[in-house]
Amino acid sequence: MYYQVVSFNYKKCDLPTREKLAFKDDVEKKEMLDRLASFDFIYEVFIVSTCNRIEVVAATRDNFATYHAILGLFAKKSGINFYELEELSHRVDDEEAIHHLFSVVSSLDSLVIGESQITGQVKDAYKFSYLNYTAEKRLNRIISYAVKCAAEVRNATQISQSPISIASVAVAQASEIMGDNLAGMVGVVVGAGEMGQLAAKHLLRAGCDVVLLGRDTKKIQKIADELGENVKVDSFDTLPKYLNRYRLLFTATSSPEPVIVQSMVEKRDIKRLWFDMAIPRDIAEVHIEQLKIFRIDDLQNISASNHAMRQEQALKANEIVDKYRDEFYKWLRALSVEPVIKGMREKVDQAIEEELTRAIKKGFVPKDSEDNMRKMANQMFNSFLHKPTVKMRQSSREKEGAGGIDALKNIFDVNTENINTKLYKQDHHKGYRS
Repeated sequence: MYYQVVSFNYKKCDLPTREKLAFKDDVEKKEMLDRLASFDFIYEVFIVSTCNRIEVVAATRDNFATYHAILGLFAKKSGINFYELEELSHRVDDEEAIHHLFSVVSSLDSLVIGESQITGQVKDAYKFSYLNYTAEKRLNRIISYAVKCAAEVRNATQISQSPISIASVAVAQASEIMGDNLAGMVGVVVGAGEMGQLAAKHLLRAGCDVVLLGRDTKKIQKIADELGENVKVDSFDTLPKYLNRYRLLFTATSSPEPVIVQSMVEKRDIKRLWFDMAIPRDIAEVHIEQLKIFRIDDLQNISASNHAMRQEQALKANEIVDKYRDEFYKWLRALSVEPVIKGMREKVDQAIEEELTRAIKKGFVPKDSEDNMRKMANQMFNSFLHKPTVKMRQSSREKEGAGGIDALKNIFDVNTENINTKLYKQDHHKGYRS
């Protein structure tokens, strides 16, 4: 089984487009759900529809087919060309889909980060599908974790009222000037202290690659390794090269004197945005065409922006989302192995009974020894299966173990499609009560 989310949201779809994709009433929404659920490659599905987004959440046996079915039905409904709709959609599968949905429910993907309505809207969307028989236990698992994730995000971050940092304001301002599209750009960060690291994190979250410059390259390389593969490191001496190559620059050094002066800057036919987050300033007075410098006073004035205010705590909130996604998959893998173990043992019991009956019938075993022979056979098989089942449970906790569990299901011909998952749920996870 796989998971998929197909999203049409404010980031890629303008208001007129979202209006064409929206449902005029619950009847129309139910018709779409019924059409989707009628495909044999879609197990379950629900749809979140708000003024800013439509999220189609599905449990599937084929994500490729599911994606094209969703695009085809929405293209027919909206009158938008299939390939145009493909460009406007955002598709995420499996672990990325879970992370995305948890972020949506936690209001980290909202136009106004931290708004509380979205959690209730997603719960209502699932309940609507549950009552209309297009969503059941497979998607219930996700919703229960998503709701708990959103609660921890609210409690741990106070995302609706927490203060901001200058770094978050700087990146938000860059995004606004560049048309809310920093993805694929390179942000140069000078200085690897707390402010510089925050700027790097916000740039990465916006989809930028980051070049981190500092005097101690060993120290900044360690920081870069923690931030991820999209962060490159170079020495402070190479600063002039980066000043004149890339459009985005963020400085936050502890230097008592400016580290960037007029003589280092070349005239280039590109629009450059520089953000000086240091006191005293890192960037001296520089006068050159197509270069805009934001100083810390400018950033403090901009910091009244409500959207930027929530960006800072969103970093911490994303770490919570990562944790819940990992916990969900750990639970799901652990859940998947128990029916396999039970199925294997049922096969063993069946084999014992068949062979014991045959042995008695042929006179190999006296009838009055039947109970003792059954007990001995059970003990032998229990001894034989003990280590394999222990290792299966250990393997189920790891991502790489999923393929092994599927292989064992095929080898032992164990069918787990119609199991009652409530029999195997751990105490810490009770499921979502609609």
